[in-house]
Amino acid sequence: MTRLFGTDGVRGVANREVTAELAVELAVAAARVLAERGESTNHRPTAVVGRDTRISGEFLSAAVAAGLASAGVDVLDAGVVPTPAVAYLVSAVEADLGVVISASHNPMPDNGIKFFARGGQKLDDAVEVSIEERLGESWARPTGADVGTITASPDLVRQYIDHVVASAASFCGADAPASGLTVVVDCAHGAAFTAGPAALRAAGATPVVLHAEPDGLNINDGAGSTHLEPLRAAVIESGADFGVAFDGDADRCLAVDHMGDVVDGDQIMGVFAVAMKESRTLYRDTLVATVMSNLGLQRAMRAANIDIVEAAVGDRYVLEAMREGGYTLGGEQSGHVIVSEYASTGDGTLTALLLASIVATSGRSLRELCMGIVRLPQVLVNVVGVDRTRVFTDTPLQEAVSEARAELGDAGRILLRPSGTEPLVRVMVEAETDDVATTIAERLAGIVKTRLGAV
Repeated sequence: MTRLFGTDGVRGVANREVTAELAVELAVAAARVLAERGESTNHRPTAVVGRDTRISGEFLSAAVAAGLASAGVDVLDAGVVPTPAVAYLVSAVEADLGVVISASHNPMPDNGIKFFARGGQKLDDAVEVSIEERLGESWARPTGADVGTITASPDLVRQYIDHVVASAASFCGADAPASGLTVVVDCAHGAAFTAGPAALRAAGATPVVLHAEPDGLNINDGAGSTHLEPLRAAVIESGADFGVAFDGDADRCLAVDHMGDVVDGDQIMGVFAVAMKESRTLYRDTLVATVMSNLGLQRAMRAANIDIVEAAVGDRYVLEAMREGGYTLGGEQSGHVIVSEYASTGDGTLTALLLASIVATSGRSLRELCMGIVRLPQVLVNVVGVDRTRVFTDTPLQEAVSEARAELGDAGRILLRPSGTEPLVRVMVEAETDDVATTIAERLAGIVKTRLGAV
């Protein structure tokens, strides 16, 4: 059977694939897996529920809350809050689970349902399978006083804002970690449209706010971390120190320096890694990144005597590698950055505050801090309609890849990655110049198409 859960929860077109009926059933199944009562305890399970600004989030969050309450779980409905806020609040209020209704950076018609376990931890594959297996099962329904309650809890977001500001203060050792900075913040008309600017303001910055007028339909529409041109223009026009952009659920953050140049997740991680090494908080002087992180990051970290552990693409796999090794910093090029001392998942608002604190306390501009992390040109070609299962077993293809790697030597990198869900193969090439990267990527893409054939 095709798994319902993807790499980041259950996601699809709202009211078509992700329906109210599915939301109720998933909530009930999750409650039975994550919040089962022990026979010898009077503990009443609690869940924190939050959502982004999509219009479909209203009926889906209501359905999730109904399902949880019907299973005997008391629900704290935090309303519109960033995904990492729910993760934090699950831990802060000692809830049994958390649920987020969001499709992150996807377009508005999509929506999704994502769960957090106790402590605000993402679910591993085995737990997701257990939830899927319970869908549609008969179960003993509580009645009377044993059914759950649903409490509107919009003030919970203030706890989260206080937490990220206190975390940034601890990180840099200053009460007002962003004091004196002007920061443009693009909220993508999404979940951080109030929390992001409020946190920057509380940290001492002067925020210039973009795209913070959600109407249920405009989330991610020409805004946020997937559309950086408005942010670049606003930073230059306002003369800001730098700018940050969140995605729809604010678990990722990208930046723009004062000259309007993009600072991606790799560069943000590199800046954090150097700062944390200096403060002796970077465990084993090691950063966890993914196989898609730029070779420029690897070179910069090598120069700074910082090791890199590579994880598969996806913040859940970065988190797994961090937990297994006890590492304190990890993330992705896309802007998911995880500092484990302060968060159990990627947190765009926290990332923005930590970045601001480094700029403010170092006396150096973001552009200066990134100078040592030179991104190599990176070309990505998706080869569609091929048999992705034979990527690593087709001998002529692998020979062609080996020849290309020998051609690049230490001046580049090649990665072939089969899609997990579609009949396509991603060919990624990094080289010293765009022309070299493009030439090799297109050549290998042609070989992939020829060797793996049409499906």
